[in-house]
Amino acid sequence: MQNRITVHRDEEVIYDIVFAQSFDRLAEEVKKLVHGKQKLCIVTDSNVAPLYLAEVESKLGKCSPVVIHHIIPAGEEHKNLDIVKTVYETLIQNHFDRNDLLVALGGGVVGDLCGFTAATYLRGVSFIQIPTTLLSQVDSSIGGKTGVDFDAYKNMVGAFHMPKLVYSNAQTLLTLPEEQFASGMGEIIKHGLIVDREYYRWLEEHRGEIQSRNLEVCQQMIIRSDEIKRRVVEEDPTEQGVRSLLNFGHTLGHAIEKLKNFTMLHGHCVAVGCIGAAYISQQRGMIAASDVEDMISVMEHFGLPVTVSGLNIADIVETTKSDKKMDAGVIKFVLLKQIGQAYVDRTVTEDEMSTALSMLVK
Repeated sequence: MQNRITVHRDEEVIYDIVFAQSFDRLAEEVKKLVHGKQKLCIVTDSNVAPLYLAEVESKLGKCSPVVIHHIIPAGEEHKNLDIVKTVYETLIQNHFDRNDLLVALGGGVVGDLCGFTAATYLRGVSFIQIPTTLLSQVDSSIGGKTGVDFDAYKNMVGAFHMPKLVYSNAQTLLTLPEEQFASGMGEIIKHGLIVDREYYRWLEEHRGEIQSRNLEVCQQMIIRSDEIKRRVVEEDPTEQGVRSLLNFGHTLGHAIEKLKNFTMLHGHCVAVGCIGAAYISQQRGMIAASDVEDMISVMEHFGLPVTVSGLNIADIVETTKSDKKMDAGVIKFVLLKQIGQAYVDRTVTEDEMSTALSMLVK
Protein backbone atom coordinates (compact mmCIF):
# COMPACT_ATOMS: atom_id res chain seq x y z
CA MET A 1 0.00 0.00 0.00
CA GLN A 2 1.35 3.44 -0.91
CA ASN A 3 2.41 5.60 2.02
CA ARG A 4 2.29 9.06 0.46
CA ILE A 5 0.59 11.21 -2.14
CA THR A 6 2.32 14.27 -3.56
CA VAL A 7 0.23 17.33 -4.34
CA HIS A 8 1.44 19.53 -7.20
CA ARG A 9 0.65 22.95 -8.62
CA ASP A 10 1.56 22.83 -12.29
CA GLU A 11 4.93 21.03 -12.12
CA GLU A 12 5.84 22.26 -8.64
CA VAL A 13 5.62 19.98 -5.59
CA ILE A 14 3.47 21.72 -2.97
CA TYR A 15 3.28 19.15 -0.17
CA ASP A 16 3.08 15.46 0.65
CA ILE A 17 0.23 13.63 2.32
CA VAL A 18 1.89 10.92 4.40
CA PHE A 19 -0.11 7.87 5.50
CA ALA A 20 0.84 5.95 8.63
CA GLN A 21 -0.63 3.98 11.51
CA SER A 22 1.38 5.69 14.25
CA PHE A 23 3.27 8.91 14.90
CA ASP A 24 6.63 7.15 14.61
CA ARG A 25 7.55 8.78 11.27
CA LEU A 26 6.37 12.27 12.21
CA ALA A 27 9.77 13.64 13.28
CA GLU A 28 11.42 12.23 10.16
CA GLU A 29 8.90 13.95 7.91
CA VAL A 30 8.99 17.30 9.74
CA LYS A 31 12.80 17.37 9.71
CA LYS A 32 12.59 17.62 5.92
CA LEU A 33 10.86 20.98 6.35
CA VAL A 34 12.85 22.65 9.12
CA HIS A 35 16.52 23.52 9.59
CA GLY A 36 16.55 22.96 13.35
CA LYS A 37 16.02 26.55 14.49
CA GLN A 38 12.37 27.25 13.75
CA LYS A 39 9.92 27.36 16.61
CA LEU A 40 6.80 25.18 16.40
CA CYS A 41 3.38 25.92 17.90
CA ILE A 42 0.92 23.03 18.09
CA VAL A 43 -2.69 24.20 17.92
CA THR A 44 -5.08 21.57 19.24
CA ASP A 45 -8.38 21.38 21.10
CA SER A 46 -9.59 20.26 24.49
CA ASN A 47 -10.74 16.87 23.18
CA VAL A 48 -7.58 15.94 21.28
CA ALA A 49 -5.01 17.34 23.72
CA PRO A 50 -5.43 14.60 26.37
CA LEU A 51 -5.14 11.90 23.69
CA TYR A 52 -2.24 12.95 21.48
CA LEU A 53 -0.63 16.25 22.48
CA ALA A 54 2.11 14.82 24.71
CA GLU A 55 3.19 12.24 22.12
CA VAL A 56 3.21 14.70 19.23
CA GLU A 57 4.99 17.34 21.31
CA SER A 58 7.65 14.76 22.19
CA LYS A 59 8.13 13.73 18.55
CA LEU A 60 8.38 17.32 17.37
CA GLY A 61 10.88 18.09 20.11
CA LYS A 62 13.38 16.15 17.99
CA CYS A 63 12.91 18.68 15.19
CA SER A 64 12.91 22.03 16.98
CA PRO A 65 14.47 23.59 20.08
CA VAL A 66 11.17 25.31 20.93
CA VAL A 67 7.82 23.49 20.77
CA ILE A 68 4.85 25.15 22.45
CA HIS A 69 1.13 24.49 22.27
CA HIS A 70 -2.13 26.38 22.32
CA ILE A 71 -5.32 24.54 23.29
CA ILE A 72 -8.65 25.88 22.05
CA PRO A 73 -12.10 24.78 23.26
CA ALA A 74 -13.50 21.88 21.22
CA GLY A 75 -16.52 22.42 19.00
CA GLU A 76 -17.63 24.21 15.81
CA GLU A 77 -19.02 27.08 17.89
CA HIS A 78 -15.43 28.01 18.76
CA LYS A 79 -14.23 28.26 15.14
CA ASN A 80 -14.37 32.03 15.07
CA LEU A 81 -12.24 35.17 15.00
CA ASP A 82 -12.27 35.53 18.80
CA ILE A 83 -10.44 32.20 19.14
CA VAL A 84 -8.06 33.12 16.30
CA LYS A 85 -7.17 36.20 18.32
CA THR A 86 -6.06 34.01 21.26
CA VAL A 87 -3.73 32.07 18.96
CA TYR A 88 -2.28 35.32 17.60
CA GLU A 89 -1.58 36.41 21.18
CA THR A 90 0.27 33.18 21.95
CA LEU A 91 2.39 33.55 18.81
CA ILE A 92 3.19 37.20 19.54
CA GLN A 93 4.03 36.57 23.19
CA ASN A 94 6.41 33.76 22.16
CA HIS A 95 8.03 35.88 19.44
CA PHE A 96 7.06 33.70 16.48
CA ASP A 97 8.34 35.12 13.19
CA ARG A 98 7.72 34.29 9.54
CA ASN A 99 10.23 31.42 9.61
CA ASP A 100 8.39 29.54 12.34
CA LEU A 101 5.65 26.97 11.85
CA LEU A 102 2.20 26.16 13.18
CA VAL A 103 1.00 22.57 13.59
CA ALA A 104 -2.72 21.74 13.43
CA LEU A 105 -3.39 18.68 15.60
CA GLY A 106 -7.05 17.75 15.52
CA GLY A 107 -10.15 17.59 13.37
CA GLY A 108 -11.57 19.99 10.85
CA VAL A 109 -12.23 22.84 13.28
CA VAL A 110 -8.61 22.86 14.45
CA GLY A 111 -7.26 22.46 10.92
CA ASP A 112 -9.40 25.24 9.47
CA LEU A 113 -8.71 27.64 12.33
CA CYS A 114 -4.97 26.91 12.53
CA GLY A 115 -4.65 27.18 8.76
CA PHE A 116 -6.45 30.53 8.72
CA THR A 117 -4.21 31.77 11.53
CA ALA A 118 -1.14 30.67 9.57
CA ALA A 119 -2.43 32.38 6.43
CA THR A 120 -2.94 35.71 8.20
CA TYR A 121 -0.27 35.91 10.92
CA LEU A 122 2.54 38.18 9.66
CA ARG A 123 0.90 37.93 6.20
CA GLY A 124 1.51 34.19 6.12
CA VAL A 125 3.57 31.55 7.91
CA SER A 126 3.93 27.85 7.17
CA PHE A 127 1.83 25.19 8.81
CA ILE A 128 1.48 21.41 9.03
CA GLN A 129 -1.72 19.40 9.22
CA ILE A 130 -1.99 16.38 11.55
CA PRO A 131 -5.67 15.41 11.12
CA THR A 132 -7.08 13.15 13.84
CA THR A 133 -10.64 12.56 12.60
CA LEU A 134 -11.84 10.65 9.56
CA LEU A 135 -13.53 13.78 8.24
CA SER A 136 -10.37 15.86 8.44
CA GLN A 137 -8.19 13.08 6.99
CA VAL A 138 -10.26 12.90 3.81
CA ASP A 139 -11.51 16.46 3.49
CA SER A 140 -10.51 19.57 5.39
CA SER A 141 -6.77 18.87 5.76
CA ILE A 142 -6.31 18.63 1.99
CA GLY A 143 -6.49 21.44 -0.51
CA GLY A 144 -5.51 24.52 1.46
CA LYS A 145 -9.00 25.89 2.16
CA THR A 146 -8.87 27.54 5.57
CA GLY A 147 -11.44 29.63 7.36
CA VAL A 148 -13.59 30.42 10.35
CA ASP A 149 -17.29 30.98 10.89
CA PHE A 150 -18.76 34.46 11.27
CA ASP A 151 -21.94 34.96 13.30
CA ALA A 152 -22.98 31.34 12.58
CA TYR A 153 -22.34 31.72 8.83
CA LYS A 154 -20.04 28.81 8.07
CA ASN A 155 -16.53 29.51 6.71
CA MET A 156 -17.43 33.02 5.59
CA VAL A 157 -13.96 34.37 6.49
CA GLY A 158 -11.08 32.44 4.99
CA ALA A 159 -8.06 32.11 2.73
CA PHE A 160 -6.38 29.58 0.49
CA HIS A 161 -3.16 28.57 2.25
CA MET A 162 -1.53 25.24 1.45
CA PRO A 163 0.07 23.20 4.24
CA LYS A 164 3.69 22.10 4.01
CA LEU A 165 2.78 18.55 5.08
CA VAL A 166 -0.25 16.45 5.93
CA TYR A 167 0.55 13.58 8.31
CA SER A 168 -2.42 11.19 8.43
CA ASN A 169 -2.25 8.61 11.24
CA ALA A 170 -5.05 6.07 10.77
CA GLN A 171 -4.65 4.83 14.35
CA THR A 172 -6.35 7.99 15.61
CA LEU A 173 -9.58 6.60 14.16
CA LEU A 174 -9.68 4.09 17.02
CA THR A 175 -10.47 6.85 19.53
CA LEU A 176 -13.24 8.45 17.44
CA PRO A 177 -16.82 8.29 18.73
CA GLU A 178 -19.19 6.43 16.39
CA GLU A 179 -20.99 9.60 15.30
CA GLN A 180 -17.71 11.29 14.39
CA PHE A 181 -16.64 8.26 12.34
CA ALA A 182 -20.01 8.31 10.55
CA SER A 183 -19.55 12.03 9.88
CA GLY A 184 -16.35 11.29 7.99
CA MET A 185 -18.15 8.64 5.96
CA GLY A 186 -20.56 11.32 4.75
CA GLU A 187 -17.75 13.05 2.86
CA ILE A 188 -16.21 9.75 1.71
CA ILE A 189 -19.47 8.49 0.19
CA LYS A 190 -19.77 11.89 -1.49
CA HIS A 191 -16.42 11.32 -3.23
CA GLY A 192 -17.73 8.17 -4.86
CA LEU A 193 -21.01 9.78 -5.83
CA ILE A 194 -19.42 12.71 -7.65
CA VAL A 195 -16.55 11.11 -9.58
CA ASP A 196 -16.05 7.39 -8.90
CA ARG A 197 -18.94 4.94 -9.11
CA GLU A 198 -16.63 1.94 -8.52
CA TYR A 199 -15.36 3.47 -5.28
CA TYR A 200 -18.96 4.05 -4.17
CA ARG A 201 -19.64 0.34 -4.68
CA TRP A 202 -16.37 -0.65 -2.99
CA LEU A 203 -17.44 1.23 0.13
CA GLU A 204 -20.65 -0.76 0.34
CA GLU A 205 -18.84 -4.05 -0.28
CA HIS A 206 -16.32 -3.33 2.53
CA ARG A 207 -18.88 -1.92 4.94
CA GLY A 208 -18.19 -4.48 7.68
CA GLU A 209 -14.42 -3.98 7.68
CA ILE A 210 -14.82 -0.20 7.58
CA GLN A 211 -17.32 -0.11 10.43
CA SER A 212 -15.14 -2.41 12.55
CA ARG A 213 -12.28 0.05 11.84
CA ASN A 214 -9.94 -2.44 10.25
CA LEU A 215 -6.98 -0.08 9.90
CA GLU A 216 -5.65 -1.62 6.69
CA VAL A 217 -9.01 -1.22 4.95
CA CYS A 218 -9.63 2.21 6.48
CA GLN A 219 -6.22 3.42 5.35
CA GLN A 220 -6.92 2.10 1.85
CA MET A 221 -10.19 4.03 1.92
CA ILE A 222 -8.52 7.24 3.13
CA ILE A 223 -5.85 7.01 0.43
CA ARG A 224 -8.46 6.53 -2.30
CA SER A 225 -10.53 9.49 -1.09
CA ASP A 226 -7.41 11.64 -0.82
CA GLU A 227 -6.41 10.69 -4.36
CA ILE A 228 -9.82 11.89 -5.56
CA LYS A 229 -9.49 15.17 -3.71
CA ARG A 230 -5.86 15.63 -4.81
CA ARG A 231 -6.81 15.29 -8.49
CA VAL A 232 -9.59 17.85 -8.11
CA VAL A 233 -7.44 20.29 -6.11
CA GLU A 234 -4.54 20.08 -8.56
CA GLU A 235 -6.85 20.87 -11.46
CA ASP A 236 -8.59 23.73 -9.66
CA PRO A 237 -6.62 24.97 -6.60
CA THR A 238 -8.78 28.06 -5.93
CA GLU A 239 -12.23 26.60 -6.67
CA GLN A 240 -12.96 28.35 -9.95
CA GLY A 241 -14.28 25.26 -11.73
CA VAL A 242 -14.18 21.50 -11.16
CA ARG A 243 -13.37 21.81 -7.46
CA SER A 244 -16.92 23.02 -6.93
CA LEU A 245 -18.02 19.40 -7.44
CA LEU A 246 -16.72 18.70 -3.93
CA ASN A 247 -19.61 20.84 -2.68
CA PHE A 248 -22.14 18.13 -3.57
CA GLY A 249 -24.59 18.00 -0.67
CA HIS A 250 -23.21 21.19 0.87
CA THR A 251 -25.74 23.77 -0.33
CA LEU A 252 -28.59 22.25 1.65
CA GLY A 253 -26.18 20.68 4.16
CA HIS A 254 -24.66 24.00 5.24
CA ALA A 255 -28.11 25.56 5.59
CA ILE A 256 -29.25 22.67 7.79
CA GLU A 257 -26.02 22.86 9.81
CA LYS A 258 -26.53 26.56 10.49
CA LEU A 259 -30.22 26.26 11.36
CA LYS A 260 -29.40 23.39 13.71
CA ASN A 261 -26.91 25.77 15.37
CA PHE A 262 -24.09 23.30 14.65
CA THR A 263 -25.64 20.66 16.94
CA MET A 264 -25.68 18.31 13.93
CA LEU A 265 -22.28 17.12 12.70
CA HIS A 266 -20.99 18.39 9.36
CA GLY A 267 -20.82 14.98 7.67
CA HIS A 268 -24.35 14.20 8.86
CA CYS A 269 -25.62 17.44 7.30
CA VAL A 270 -23.73 16.67 4.08
CA ALA A 271 -25.36 13.23 3.93
CA VAL A 272 -28.84 14.77 4.17
CA GLY A 273 -27.84 17.40 1.62
CA CYS A 274 -26.60 14.71 -0.78
CA ILE A 275 -29.96 12.97 -0.60
CA GLY A 276 -31.68 16.31 -1.29
CA ALA A 277 -29.47 16.93 -4.34
CA ALA A 278 -30.17 13.38 -5.49
CA TYR A 279 -33.93 14.00 -5.29
CA ILE A 280 -33.53 17.10 -7.50
CA SER A 281 -31.40 15.06 -9.94
CA GLN A 282 -34.15 12.44 -10.00
CA GLN A 283 -36.86 15.08 -10.54
CA ARG A 284 -34.91 16.26 -13.60
CA GLY A 285 -34.80 12.70 -15.00
CA MET A 286 -31.03 12.23 -14.70
CA ILE A 287 -30.94 9.43 -12.12
CA ALA A 288 -33.56 6.81 -11.27
CA ALA A 289 -35.62 6.52 -8.10
CA SER A 290 -33.73 3.27 -7.45
CA ASP A 291 -30.45 5.24 -7.41
CA VAL A 292 -31.81 7.52 -4.70
CA GLU A 293 -33.12 4.56 -2.71
CA ASP A 294 -29.72 2.87 -2.98
CA MET A 295 -27.99 6.05 -1.82
CA ILE A 296 -30.29 6.27 1.19
CA SER A 297 -29.53 2.62 2.02
CA VAL A 298 -25.75 3.18 1.82
CA MET A 299 -25.95 6.27 4.03
CA GLU A 300 -28.03 4.39 6.60
CA HIS A 301 -25.65 1.42 6.56
CA PHE A 302 -22.86 3.75 7.68
CA GLY A 303 -24.92 5.30 10.46
CA LEU A 304 -25.72 8.53 8.65
CA PRO A 305 -29.06 10.39 8.87
CA VAL A 306 -31.14 10.71 5.71
CA THR A 307 -33.79 13.06 7.14
CA VAL A 308 -33.80 16.01 9.51
CA SER A 309 -36.37 17.15 12.06
CA GLY A 310 -37.31 20.39 13.77
CA LEU A 311 -36.70 22.69 10.80
CA ASN A 312 -38.91 24.68 8.45
CA ILE A 313 -38.49 24.09 4.71
CA ALA A 314 -38.83 27.78 3.84
CA ASP A 315 -36.11 28.65 6.39
CA ILE A 316 -33.72 26.15 4.83
CA VAL A 317 -34.31 27.52 1.33
CA GLU A 318 -33.83 31.10 2.54
CA THR A 319 -30.62 30.19 4.36
CA THR A 320 -29.07 28.75 1.19
CA LYS A 321 -28.98 32.32 -0.12
CA SER A 322 -26.42 33.25 2.54
CA ASP A 323 -24.05 30.44 1.59
CA LYS A 324 -20.54 31.34 0.44
CA LYS A 325 -21.11 29.33 -2.75
CA MET A 326 -23.48 31.97 -4.14
CA ASP A 327 -22.22 33.32 -7.47
CA ALA A 328 -23.56 36.74 -8.56
CA GLY A 329 -26.76 36.07 -6.66
CA VAL A 330 -27.19 32.59 -8.14
CA ILE A 331 -26.86 29.40 -6.12
CA LYS A 332 -24.24 27.01 -7.51
CA PHE A 333 -25.89 23.65 -6.91
CA VAL A 334 -24.08 20.35 -7.58
CA LEU A 335 -26.28 17.67 -9.14
CA LEU A 336 -25.75 14.15 -10.52
CA LYS A 337 -25.96 13.24 -14.20
CA GLN A 338 -25.50 9.70 -12.95
CA ILE A 339 -23.89 7.99 -9.96
CA GLY A 340 -20.21 8.87 -10.22
CA GLN A 341 -20.70 11.91 -12.47
CA ALA A 342 -21.59 15.27 -10.95
CA TYR A 343 -21.85 18.72 -12.46
CA VAL A 344 -22.44 22.31 -11.30
CA ASP A 345 -25.89 23.71 -12.06
CA ARG A 346 -26.98 27.34 -11.71
CA THR A 347 -30.67 26.86 -12.50
CA VAL A 348 -32.02 25.06 -9.41
CA THR A 349 -35.16 26.86 -8.29
CA GLU A 350 -36.59 27.43 -4.84
CA ASP A 351 -39.52 25.21 -5.79
CA GLU A 352 -37.16 22.35 -6.68
CA MET A 353 -35.35 22.73 -3.37
CA SER A 354 -38.64 22.85 -1.48
CA THR A 355 -39.91 19.71 -3.19
CA ALA A 356 -36.70 17.83 -2.38
CA LEU A 357 -36.75 19.08 1.22
CA SER A 358 -40.31 17.83 1.64
CA MET A 359 -38.77 14.33 1.41
CA LEU A 360 -36.10 15.17 3.97
CA VAL A 361 -37.74 17.30 6.65
CA LYS A 362 -39.77 15.22 9.09
